[in-house]
Amino acid sequence: MIILYKGGRRASWHGLSQKEQDASSQAHVDLMLTVAEQHGLQRIEGFKLLGPQEDWERFWIIAFPTLAGVEAWMEAEMAPTYGLYGYYEYFLARSESNPLKDANQPSQPSHPAKADPRRIPALSVDHSSLIVILFERLLPGLKVLEDIEHIAHMRSLAREHHIMRMESFALLSPQDAWHRVWIAEFPTLGGAEAWMASETRPERRRTHQQTIHLARKWAPSYFAQWVNPIDMVSHPG
Repeated sequence: MIILYKGGRRASWHGLSQKEQDASSQAHVDLMLTVAEQHGLQRIEGFKLLGPQEDWERFWIIAFPTLAGVEAWMEAEMAPTYGLYGYYEYFLARSESNPLKDANQPSQPSHPAKADPRRIPALSVDHSSLIVILFERLLPGLKVLEDIEHIAHMRSLAREHHIMRMESFALLSPQDAWHRVWIAEFPTLGGAEAWMASETRPERRRTHQQTIHLARKWAPSYFAQWVNPIDMVSHPG
């Protein structure tokens, strides 16, 4: 079961003292890691938008084996006091098959064997790649041949620009503006630009409603520690 999550901090967060922020953040991390341990967190990956939106600036992919884990995670995420200062949009989704067979699956960042995720480091983006996040809804008029030709074109473009991965997630409860989201990762801005230009060609916009954001991976090595936290926290560094 996948959670797709648009999140951000409300302006009121910045009215807290540094001491209050640190204490709230630590309590929040401790709570979320407890949920991860109890419910078998399978994946957590965050992306920070290059152009923050009015309410949100990070997009997350979070996976649990059961709905109970999903429910516990969302409840804990919004729990006071930290949860009172957040912006939350949650969507349940399923992972779809990859139409680009040459694209890799997301890699698992390495981290120190004795790393303790309860010790919060200075968090920052990963500058080694660029992420294209594409929200889309299918509109009337798409012909099967057009879709086949588009996929063939994108496969060629993916090889040319050395795409690092491609993923697609379909919402369980489709929204008015989007039914699925695509995650494409490239090593260079040129690849991301070429991908966006191809996706937004006039003939594509005729049959697809789209919103696109550029992002960087958010502290991937740290959040890799959150998966299988029993093993991680039992050997603190």
